[in-house]
Amino acid sequence: MTNIDVTNVTPKLIKFLEDWFNQFSKDSKAVIGISGGKDSTVAAALLVKAIGKDRVIGVLMPNGIQNDISDSMRVCEMLGIESITINILDPYKAFQKTLKASGVNHTAQQDTNLAPRIRMTTLYAVAQSFDVPAFVVNTCNRSEDYVGYSTKYGDAAGDIAVLQDFLVSDIRVIGDYLGLPRELVYKTPSDGLCGKTDEDNLGFTYDDLDRYIIWKESDTEPKSKCPINENTANLIEQKH
Repeated sequence: MTNIDVTNVTPKLIKFLEDWFNQFSKDSKAVIGISGGKDSTVAAALLVKAIGKDRVIGVLMPNGIQNDISDSMRVCEMLGIESITINILDPYKAFQKTLKASGVNHTAQQDTNLAPRIRMTTLYAVAQSFDVPAFVVNTCNRSEDYVGYSTKYGDAAGDIAVLQDFLVSDIRVIGDYLGLPRELVYKTPSDGLCGKTDEDNLGFTYDDLDRYIIWKESDTEPKSKCPINENTANLIEQKH
């Protein structure tokens, strides 16, 4: 289920990334958080194709213990990119302690979004540690963006968005085209923060979301025949 011609789109995307980074310097670097999921895996692979493995820096940012961090390490080793591991647990706890001491009310949403914002701060700190231009890569996709499933100034930040025009189903197709391991490309998406999958948090599957977006934006599909059930469609529209 995808509307893209992967054999045409992928080379164009790689060329776009090559041109974008090279406009600053032929030595410029891409700094990308590697979670071990499909988005960061596919984005990192595209960057390696575009500017070479020596210019891509993978940053692993567990918050204490990350159960699937071996997947993150595997991505870096597979692509041959430099990896840096920075555990964000200490600043995460320090920030919580500081908020509490200031009398700020504590909420679950505060905790959930704090970690991605600390991670983005970390990525920019890494980018500014080099003596050549270095840019932080946003790995959000169009499916997530459609329903606002990201953290403002967290994973939604960055200097360049590699996957913003592509649905989850598109990204999987690109991952297959690039020959990436299926278990990474089709790994169950999770934010790694609250112990739930993305689809548990959203209340619907990415397959349903992508089907709905394709139908909603199509000029040829009959608008009277929504491809998913009404309750799910209403929930997607509410989030959108």
